[in-house]
Amino acid sequence: MQRLITRLIDSKDPQTLQHSLQWLYGFVRPHRLAIAGLLGLSLCASLLVLVQPWLTKLLIDDGLLARNFSQLVLIAGLMIAAGLIGTLLSGVNRYLHTRLSGRILFALRDELYQHLQTLSPSFYGKRRIGDLMSRLDGDVAEIQRFAVDSLFSAVSSVIGLVCAVAMLLTLSWKLSLLALVLIPLDVLWLRWMRRKVEREVRQLRERSADVSSFLVETLPVMKFIQSAGQQQREARRLEGLGQGYMSQLLRLQVTEFFTQAVPGTLTSLSRACAFLIGGYWVVQGTWQLGALIAFSTYLGMAVGPVQSLLGLYVALQRMTVSLGRVMELRGEQPGVSSPAQPGPMPTAGELCFENVHFSHPDRPAILRGVEARMPYGRKIALSGASGVGKSTLIDLLQRFYDPQEGRILLDGCDLRELDLYELRRRIAVVSQDIVLFRGSLADNLAYSVPFASRDAIAEVARLARLDSLIESMPEGLDTPLGERGQQLSGGQRQRIAIARALLQDPLILVLDEATSAVDEATEREVISAIDQLFAGRTRILISHRPSTLADADLRFELVDGLLSAPQERVHES
Repeated sequence: MQRLITRLIDSKDPQTLQHSLQWLYGFVRPHRLAIAGLLGLSLCASLLVLVQPWLTKLLIDDGLLARNFSQLVLIAGLMIAAGLIGTLLSGVNRYLHTRLSGRILFALRDELYQHLQTLSPSFYGKRRIGDLMSRLDGDVAEIQRFAVDSLFSAVSSVIGLVCAVAMLLTLSWKLSLLALVLIPLDVLWLRWMRRKVEREVRQLRERSADVSSFLVETLPVMKFIQSAGQQQREARRLEGLGQGYMSQLLRLQVTEFFTQAVPGTLTSLSRACAFLIGGYWVVQGTWQLGALIAFSTYLGMAVGPVQSLLGLYVALQRMTVSLGRVMELRGEQPGVSSPAQPGPMPTAGELCFENVHFSHPDRPAILRGVEARMPYGRKIALSGASGVGKSTLIDLLQRFYDPQEGRILLDGCDLRELDLYELRRRIAVVSQDIVLFRGSLADNLAYSVPFASRDAIAEVARLARLDSLIESMPEGLDTPLGERGQQLSGGQRQRIAIARALLQDPLILVLDEATSAVDEATEREVISAIDQLFAGRTRILISHRPSTLADADLRFELVDGLLSAPQERVHES
């Protein structure tokens, strides 16, 4: 199947196409036994359909015209039995086919989603989320439909075509030549239209991604759009995008219509000619009426598979576009990965930055040789102007990126030598951009530790001063928060994030402007609770508010890509 598809597609890079098809059919091969069973059912159903016209011929010639009533009853009974069995087989086949298609679809989507999970934040900074959704949804579904449906459609069509042509040749080889003449003409026409179909499909996918991106961009910030009074402006933008999509869809419809209309017209002409010639033979008495009716029916059965194969050729071009868009995502390489043999995860230890350099692609260097030693168990204050690289330093600590030069050590171990999952689990970061999911308050608190006990969840909620929020909710911890917790205040959202980090029980806790939305009195209570709970562990506080950084053991300031020498707190005697 893969080799056949490769030959049908006039690809500029056959090796890449072959690799893509190998990846795709890697999801199909594990289900080969189920596929073989479905093909067997399809074959039986096709044979039952093919026997009906022959039974009709016998009904007319050997029953009606021969005036043989017993033969008429027997053939009618056979037709009823064949119809009932065919209907049953069709229902079972449809059910099993739907189940198989669903399994392959979700396997494809899961694999692509898991790959996206490995990519760095810089990838998502360059991509439109709506475009990613379009590829995960529309493009994956398109290639799944082709990978599964094309197999059954092609096999069924080929079986139907071969059997129908065999019956046509049995009835009249002369009239059968009319159908065979059409095949070269159809192939030439389709090859000429292939490029146009592929170009129109690609543009349609891009217009669909434009609409998805618009909705993803605007729906979460509808409150801001309303406050700015720009509802009409955004409505006009959506209308324009919708018109662009519809125009492209109509262009594709016209292209696909002409792609299949010309072969269909030629087929209709050949069928009309067959009727004229065969009808003349019946009138002359050199052919039976039942044979003409059966020939006409089999010719229609031959036309159906031919048109199905023609449609399959068009679908092949659509799938090629979608497969290319999906493989483009799979071609994105993770910026960081776990080592093949990770070292043991430290349970404590000093955090060291040694000559750390880092810059984002096509941008000036943001870190220029950072040097710092942060003893374990200390409270570290990190200050600096906006945009100097404080959050980038934390991203390096969690290995969303790796330094271009230098290294970061934890208890003497280079972070690149540690298991990536374990490293991130042991470093909790609470930022001012709080992420909440649809689900209960308890589910959100336990997101990083899904198997945490109810008592542990309640305890961290108390430490983060969430008591009043829980008491105000109708179902307490089990109250649903809704989409992104938008009904909560900024301070409530930040306290939830702090409680979630506390439950994670990390080696290092980073508060990146985490208390900016609460008042100073609440901030003192929260930080005091953190100091008590994390006494003896490293805490890194990033803030522009002096009260947040009060009582830090060490103070660092990031200026011009460098960390200043640490200032130690002077302990009063």
